[in-house]
Amino acid sequence: MDFKKETRMLYRWIARIGNLLLRLLWHLLHVIINLCHFTLGIANALESHLISWGILGRYKSLHVAKLRYLAIVVESEEAYQISNIIELLQWLAAVGIKYVCLYDREGILKKSKDFILEKLDGAILFKEAHENNVLLDQTHMTLEFASFSDGKETMAKAANVLFKKYLKSGATDKIQEEQIFTESQMAEALKTVGSGGPEPDLLLIYGPARCHLGFPAWRLRYTEIVFTTVRQNYGS
Repeated sequence: MDFKKETRMLYRWIARIGNLLLRLLWHLLHVIINLCHFTLGIANALESHLISWGILGRYKSLHVAKLRYLAIVVESEEAYQISNIIELLQWLAAVGIKYVCLYDREGILKKSKDFILEKLDGAILFKEAHENNVLLDQTHMTLEFASFSDGKETMAKAANVLFKKYLKSGATDKIQEEQIFTESQMAEALKTVGSGGPEPDLLLIYGPARCHLGFPAWRLRYTEIVFTTVRQNYGS
Protein backbone atom coordinates (compact mmCIF):
# COMPACT_ATOMS: atom_id res chain seq x y z
CA MET A 1 0.00 0.00 0.00
CA ASP A 2 2.78 2.41 0.91
CA PHE A 3 4.55 1.69 -2.34
CA LYS A 4 1.43 2.40 -4.43
CA LYS A 5 0.74 5.55 -2.48
CA GLU A 6 4.28 6.79 -2.99
CA THR A 7 4.06 5.96 -6.70
CA ARG A 8 0.86 7.97 -7.08
CA MET A 9 2.42 10.90 -5.25
CA LEU A 10 5.47 10.68 -7.51
CA TYR A 11 3.26 10.75 -10.62
CA ARG A 12 1.42 13.76 -9.25
CA TRP A 13 4.65 15.64 -8.63
CA ILE A 14 5.92 14.75 -12.09
CA ALA A 15 2.65 15.99 -13.63
CA ARG A 16 2.80 19.24 -11.65
CA ILE A 17 6.42 19.83 -12.62
CA GLY A 18 5.59 19.04 -16.25
CA ASN A 19 2.68 21.50 -16.27
CA LEU A 20 4.85 24.14 -14.66
CA LEU A 21 7.59 23.64 -17.24
CA LEU A 22 5.08 23.84 -20.09
CA ARG A 23 3.65 27.09 -18.71
CA LEU A 24 7.14 28.55 -18.32
CA LEU A 25 7.99 27.50 -21.88
CA TRP A 26 4.77 29.09 -23.21
CA HIS A 27 5.48 32.37 -21.40
CA LEU A 28 9.09 32.32 -22.60
CA LEU A 29 8.00 31.88 -26.23
CA HIS A 30 5.42 34.64 -25.77
CA VAL A 31 8.10 37.02 -24.47
CA ILE A 32 10.50 36.13 -27.30
CA ILE A 33 7.84 36.72 -29.98
CA ASN A 34 6.86 40.07 -28.43
CA LEU A 35 10.50 41.15 -28.28
CA CYS A 36 11.01 40.20 -31.93
CA HIS A 37 7.89 42.11 -32.96
CA PHE A 38 8.95 45.14 -30.92
CA THR A 39 12.47 45.04 -32.36
CA LEU A 40 11.17 44.82 -35.94
CA GLY A 41 8.85 47.76 -35.29
CA ILE A 42 11.73 49.89 -34.02
CA ALA A 43 13.92 48.84 -36.96
CA ASN A 44 11.21 49.74 -39.50
CA ALA A 45 10.57 53.10 -37.84
CA LEU A 46 14.30 53.85 -37.74
CA GLU A 47 14.68 52.87 -41.40
CA SER A 48 11.80 55.18 -42.36
CA HIS A 49 13.41 58.11 -40.51
CA LEU A 50 16.83 57.42 -42.04
CA ILE A 51 15.27 57.41 -45.50
CA SER A 52 13.35 60.62 -44.75
CA TRP A 53 16.55 62.31 -43.57
CA GLY A 54 18.41 61.22 -46.70
CA ILE A 55 20.94 59.11 -44.79
CA LEU A 56 19.78 55.78 -46.22
CA GLY A 57 19.22 55.09 -49.92
CA ARG A 58 15.56 55.13 -50.87
CA TYR A 59 14.03 51.72 -51.51
CA LYS A 60 16.58 50.45 -53.97
CA SER A 61 15.25 46.91 -53.58
CA LEU A 62 11.70 47.79 -54.63
CA HIS A 63 10.54 46.25 -57.90
CA VAL A 64 8.43 49.21 -58.95
CA ALA A 65 8.12 47.89 -62.50
CA LYS A 66 5.87 45.11 -61.20
CA LEU A 67 3.47 47.70 -59.76
CA ARG A 68 1.93 49.09 -62.92
CA TYR A 69 -1.19 50.65 -61.39
CA LEU A 70 -1.73 51.62 -57.74
CA ALA A 71 -5.10 52.52 -56.24
CA ILE A 72 -5.45 54.23 -52.86
CA VAL A 73 -8.69 54.36 -50.87
CA VAL A 74 -8.81 57.31 -48.47
CA GLU A 75 -11.50 57.92 -45.85
CA SER A 76 -13.40 61.18 -46.21
CA GLU A 77 -11.88 62.64 -43.05
CA GLU A 78 -8.37 62.00 -44.35
CA ALA A 79 -9.31 63.22 -47.84
CA TYR A 80 -9.67 66.77 -46.50
CA GLN A 81 -5.93 66.72 -45.66
CA ILE A 82 -4.97 67.66 -49.22
CA SER A 83 -1.43 68.60 -48.24
CA ASN A 84 -0.84 65.07 -46.91
CA ILE A 85 -2.25 63.57 -50.10
CA ILE A 86 0.08 65.72 -52.21
CA GLU A 87 3.03 64.70 -50.05
CA LEU A 88 2.10 61.05 -50.49
CA LEU A 89 1.89 61.45 -54.27
CA GLN A 90 5.25 63.20 -54.36
CA TRP A 91 6.75 60.30 -52.41
CA LEU A 92 5.20 57.77 -54.80
CA ALA A 93 6.58 59.67 -57.78
CA ALA A 94 10.01 59.70 -56.14
CA VAL A 95 10.09 55.90 -55.83
CA GLY A 96 8.99 55.49 -59.45
CA ILE A 97 5.24 54.82 -59.32
CA LYS A 98 3.63 56.60 -62.26
CA TYR A 99 -0.01 55.44 -62.33
CA VAL A 100 -2.15 56.16 -59.28
CA CYS A 101 -5.91 56.12 -58.69
CA LEU A 102 -7.16 58.14 -55.71
CA TYR A 103 -10.55 57.16 -54.31
CA ASP A 104 -12.68 58.62 -51.55
CA ARG A 105 -16.37 57.95 -51.03
CA GLU A 106 -17.61 61.56 -51.13
CA GLY A 107 -15.48 62.69 -54.09
CA ILE A 108 -13.50 65.26 -52.08
CA LEU A 109 -10.27 64.48 -53.92
CA LYS A 110 -12.05 64.55 -57.28
CA LYS A 111 -13.25 68.09 -56.52
CA SER A 112 -9.68 69.10 -55.62
CA LYS A 113 -8.03 67.43 -58.62
CA ASP A 114 -7.05 70.72 -60.32
CA PHE A 115 -5.25 71.91 -57.20
CA ILE A 116 -3.52 68.54 -56.76
CA LEU A 117 -2.38 68.48 -60.39
CA GLU A 118 -0.94 71.98 -60.06
CA LYS A 119 1.20 70.88 -57.10
CA LEU A 120 2.61 67.86 -58.94
CA ASP A 121 5.15 68.67 -61.62
CA GLY A 122 3.95 67.35 -64.98
CA ALA A 123 1.09 65.23 -63.60
CA ILE A 124 -1.89 64.64 -65.91
CA LEU A 125 -5.29 62.92 -65.74
CA PHE A 126 -5.46 59.31 -66.83
CA LYS A 127 -8.45 59.69 -69.17
CA GLU A 128 -6.71 62.53 -70.98
CA ALA A 129 -3.54 60.54 -71.55
CA HIS A 130 -4.79 57.03 -72.31
CA GLU A 131 -7.98 56.70 -74.26
CA ASN A 132 -7.51 52.95 -74.64
CA ASN A 133 -6.54 52.31 -70.99
CA VAL A 134 -3.05 51.19 -72.05
CA LEU A 135 -0.33 51.69 -69.45
CA LEU A 136 2.70 53.09 -71.24
CA ASP A 137 6.18 53.81 -69.92
CA GLN A 138 6.49 57.49 -69.11
CA THR A 139 8.39 59.92 -66.90
CA HIS A 140 5.47 61.88 -65.41
CA MET A 141 2.72 60.76 -63.04
CA THR A 142 -0.78 60.00 -64.30
CA LEU A 143 -3.66 60.31 -61.85
CA GLU A 144 -7.19 58.99 -61.82
CA PHE A 145 -9.78 60.33 -59.36
CA ALA A 146 -12.75 58.18 -58.35
CA SER A 147 -15.61 58.33 -55.87
CA PHE A 148 -18.70 56.37 -54.84
CA SER A 149 -20.56 57.71 -57.87
CA ASP A 150 -18.15 55.70 -60.04
CA GLY A 151 -19.44 52.48 -58.46
CA LYS A 152 -23.01 51.20 -58.62
CA GLU A 153 -24.29 54.42 -60.19
CA THR A 154 -21.81 54.15 -63.05
CA MET A 155 -22.58 50.47 -63.54
CA ALA A 156 -26.29 51.35 -63.83
CA LYS A 157 -25.48 54.02 -66.42
CA ALA A 158 -23.33 51.57 -68.40
CA ALA A 159 -26.10 48.96 -68.32
CA ASN A 160 -28.53 51.61 -69.57
CA VAL A 161 -26.17 52.41 -72.48
CA LEU A 162 -26.01 48.73 -73.44
CA PHE A 163 -29.79 48.38 -73.16
CA LYS A 164 -30.38 51.35 -75.46
CA LYS A 165 -27.97 49.89 -78.02
CA TYR A 166 -29.77 46.57 -77.74
CA LEU A 167 -33.14 48.21 -78.39
CA LYS A 168 -31.80 50.15 -81.35
CA SER A 169 -30.39 46.96 -82.88
CA GLY A 170 -33.95 45.60 -83.22
CA ALA A 171 -33.00 42.24 -81.72
CA THR A 172 -35.70 42.19 -79.04
CA ASP A 173 -37.93 39.84 -81.06
CA LYS A 174 -35.16 37.41 -81.93
CA ILE A 175 -34.18 34.35 -79.94
CA GLN A 176 -30.76 34.93 -78.46
CA GLU A 177 -28.61 31.80 -78.50
CA GLU A 178 -25.48 33.66 -77.43
CA GLN A 179 -24.71 36.17 -74.71
CA ILE A 180 -26.43 39.49 -75.29
CA PHE A 181 -23.72 41.48 -73.53
CA THR A 182 -20.07 40.52 -73.39
CA GLU A 183 -17.32 41.68 -71.06
CA SER A 184 -15.73 43.80 -73.78
CA GLN A 185 -19.07 45.50 -74.47
CA MET A 186 -19.52 46.31 -70.80
CA ALA A 187 -15.96 47.68 -70.65
CA GLU A 188 -16.74 49.89 -73.64
CA ALA A 189 -19.97 51.08 -71.99
CA LEU A 190 -18.12 51.91 -68.78
CA LYS A 191 -15.62 53.89 -70.81
CA THR A 192 -18.50 55.73 -72.48
CA VAL A 193 -19.89 56.88 -69.13
CA GLY A 194 -16.40 57.92 -67.94
CA SER A 195 -15.36 55.05 -65.67
CA GLY A 196 -13.25 52.67 -67.67
CA GLY A 197 -9.93 52.60 -65.84
CA PRO A 198 -7.71 49.52 -65.66
CA GLU A 199 -7.62 47.03 -62.79
CA PRO A 200 -5.10 48.08 -60.11
CA ASP A 201 -2.26 45.73 -59.21
CA LEU A 202 -2.44 46.90 -55.60
CA LEU A 203 -5.18 48.60 -53.57
CA LEU A 204 -4.11 50.42 -50.39
CA ILE A 205 -6.92 51.21 -47.94
CA TYR A 206 -5.79 54.03 -45.68
CA GLY A 207 -7.65 54.40 -42.37
CA PRO A 208 -9.52 52.23 -39.84
CA ALA A 209 -11.98 50.86 -42.42
CA ARG A 210 -11.74 47.17 -43.32
CA CYS A 211 -13.54 47.39 -46.67
CA HIS A 212 -12.95 49.12 -49.99
CA LEU A 213 -15.61 51.81 -49.20
CA GLY A 214 -17.41 51.39 -52.50
CA PHE A 215 -14.41 51.26 -54.83
CA PRO A 216 -15.68 49.75 -58.14
CA ALA A 217 -15.67 46.04 -57.36
CA TRP A 218 -15.38 44.92 -61.00
CA ARG A 219 -11.92 46.48 -61.08
CA LEU A 220 -10.66 44.36 -58.16
CA ARG A 221 -10.84 40.85 -59.61
CA TYR A 222 -7.09 40.25 -59.50
CA THR A 223 -6.07 43.11 -57.21
CA GLU A 224 -4.11 42.60 -54.00
CA ILE A 225 -5.67 44.57 -51.13
CA VAL A 226 -3.63 45.92 -48.21
CA PHE A 227 -5.03 47.73 -45.16
CA THR A 228 -2.97 50.35 -43.37
CA THR A 229 -3.78 52.49 -40.33
CA VAL A 230 -0.31 53.91 -39.70
CA ARG A 231 0.26 57.59 -40.37
CA GLN A 232 3.73 58.21 -41.75
CA ASN A 233 5.82 61.16 -42.79
CA TYR A 234 6.91 60.55 -46.35
CA GLY A 235 10.41 61.53 -47.26
CA SER A 236 10.96 63.82 -50.22
